[in-house]
Amino acid sequence: MNTIRRHAEQRHYPPMTARFHLQPLLDLAQTRTDDAARRLGELVAAERDVEQKLQMLEDYRHEYNERFVQAARDGLSPDAWRNYSAFIGRLDDAIAAQRKVVEQSRHQTSQGQQGWLQQRNKLKAFDTLAQRHQAGIARTEARQEQKMTDEHAARRGLNDNGQHDE
Repeated sequence: MNTIRRHAEQRHYPPMTARFHLQPLLDLAQTRTDDAARRLGELVAAERDVEQKLQMLEDYRHEYNERFVQAARDGLSPDAWRNYSAFIGRLDDAIAAQRKVVEQSRHQTSQGQQGWLQQRNKLKAFDTLAQRHQAGIARTEARQEQKMTDEHAARRGLNDNGQHDE
């Protein structure tokens, strides 16, 4: 009876606060995901800005063309006609250039979305591993707790039986 008690009391259980060995990678994935999200936000804002500039140019061209048509109805000199036509041509060039900027911005935003998704997926994978690690620790602790409870109950049972025998 004493040997059982001594054996149970001498048993040392390792601490169950085992650190998740991939924690540095999880932290890095979180940082990279945060950075990718910030960058994506910047890209979306930049895309919105260049689209607004394109819209402004298109609106201005439409207004200027209406003024040109009205001026032509009212009668224009050949010099005024050339000036209106040249300015509309420059607006058309600016609109074409801005459309290219918009397409480049959309492409960059799309790449930013892909980068963010890749980082988020890596983070999810590491997070899943961390959760599994914590669940394993919880299971091990529960088994050890149950084992200690069972040993304690067994000792009480031995003690109770020993007292009845005397």
